[in-house]
Amino acid sequence: MPDNEDLRLRLYHQLASEGRVPTRSAVARELHLSDEAVATAYAELAAARHLALDDDGEIVLAHPFATRDFGFSVKSHDVLWWGGCAWDSFAIPHLVPGASPSLVATTCPACDTAHAWNVTATAAPTGTQVVHFLVPMHDVWDDVVHACENQLVFCDEDCVDTWLERTGKQKGAVFGLHELWDLASEWYGGRLQRGYRRKDPAAAASSFHAAGLRGPFWGD
Repeated sequence: MPDNEDLRLRLYHQLASEGRVPTRSAVARELHLSDEAVATAYAELAAARHLALDDDGEIVLAHPFATRDFGFSVKSHDVLWWGGCAWDSFAIPHLVPGASPSLVATTCPACDTAHAWNVTATAAPTGTQVVHFLVPMHDVWDDVVHACENQLVFCDEDCVDTWLERTGKQKGAVFGLHELWDLASEWYGGRLQRGYRRKDPAAAASSFHAAGLRGPFWGD
């Protein structure tokens, strides 16, 4: 069996440096392991919330990285990533060495207006756009792919309301780019290092409060 932490680091470092990761079978061949052994390791990493897998057991998300289009691209001087959501996209320039600044681009889900920001690790970008998180934090891991697909940036709150009416969804949390940047700035700190541990609920609440995000949506 592979060492899960070695495998996690191998996957994360390739995503950080190249913006992609090979198929599970290719990883098995590279590591001279059986497909079954790697599938088991992937499942264990997913259970520990280091990965999100699709129905075929392939990686969809290794936060903050995605392996498919979630509506956000993140481009540094030499790497192009898919960001898993608004939050993850703003986190990549903080997490990956040399990725600050990166050009984060998306379109408004309501009106298709294009938006882009030079996101750095030193200061939040300016802009009047708003961020809408549909799924409350305590429910995110019930279906993390759905939650990430619905952490989006809109032109303004009118566009949020238009989209909600069109899709029949209920309004979640709405906040600005500065709060998004604050939330993303330290959330994944250490994820590229050995022994990374996800934030516990108390630490998560502390991060939300530091970003100016309070209330039941954030687990208060």
